[in-house]
Amino acid sequence: MINREDASASLTLDRELLVRIHDLMVKTRVLEERLIQMYKQGHGYFWIGGPGEEAFNVPLGLLMKKGQGLDYDYLHAHYRQSGTLLAMGEEPIGALRQMKNTASDPYSGGRNFAGHFSKKEWNIAPVSSPIEVQYSIAPGTAMAQKRHGGDGITIVTGGDAGTAEGDFASCLVWSSRPANPLPILIIVTNNKWGISTTSDGQHGETRIADRARAFNIRSKTINGNDPIESYREIKEAMDYVRTERKPYMIESLVSRLYGHSSASGANFVTNEVDCLKEFEVKLEKEGILTREQMDTLRNRYTEELAAAARQVRDEPLPGPETIWNHIYAEKK
Repeated sequence: MINREDASASLTLDRELLVRIHDLMVKTRVLEERLIQMYKQGHGYFWIGGPGEEAFNVPLGLLMKKGQGLDYDYLHAHYRQSGTLLAMGEEPIGALRQMKNTASDPYSGGRNFAGHFSKKEWNIAPVSSPIEVQYSIAPGTAMAQKRHGGDGITIVTGGDAGTAEGDFASCLVWSSRPANPLPILIIVTNNKWGISTTSDGQHGETRIADRARAFNIRSKTINGNDPIESYREIKEAMDYVRTERKPYMIESLVSRLYGHSSASGANFVTNEVDCLKEFEVKLEKEGILTREQMDTLRNRYTEELAAAARQVRDEPLPGPETIWNHIYAEKK
């Protein structure tokens, strides 16, 4: 298994891109910490998110082909994907509104958990609470894209523990049939935990990515705590899927900095690798950004999100007359 503290990529990306990635990583981290604070203050019922996964999720969002319809990328995500949405251009106040369950929540009108994003205009399928069902749904959009042509691809993400579900096996089977391989990027973000169960006693394979070999799916295990390696590897994988119209699997080794969710306290975990801190050390060492610049950025986002949280706190909750909205037989 790759050591997540080793094999760090050098700063081989353009300075402008490095600064952009750092900006989005900080913005994502501050957003997640604000969501946790809102939960602990009673301005939300539940928190689950992705602090520790910013180094992978941000590059993923930056590299996606954003738009609506089969010519663009589809994202079937899980609930630790806030960095991907922010990198695509989403405003963080939407996540605050979903945490507070306000009527202005753009993803569910105040009816769903935090982190359950969806955006039809960008082909972002609704995040589901049942674990890893997205793996069995994603081949559907990939199949439509294969028939349609073009270079749009389907991207599906989930956690390591969820690969024990049959939906993950279904994804591997349906994506790799020789008669009709699908243009799908299958991603597993491996933080080595399944709620409160460590992966050591659960996985018989050496790497989760090894499971793709049985289906002749090209795969790789990468250091998801390094944003530069993540950017390069995601780009290579996407280029392959776009041109070959075949599946590719990435196992991304990441950290879980605030536990599984608010159910486990949402407290900072000190023995995990902090991808943001490691990246900032590199940026400062190479003269890309100063410590003062990075601190100023964090303080600015902290103030902006605190102000947004105050705004959201006073916004109305959904009224009972909206209970029949956004269902199959709407208002009937």
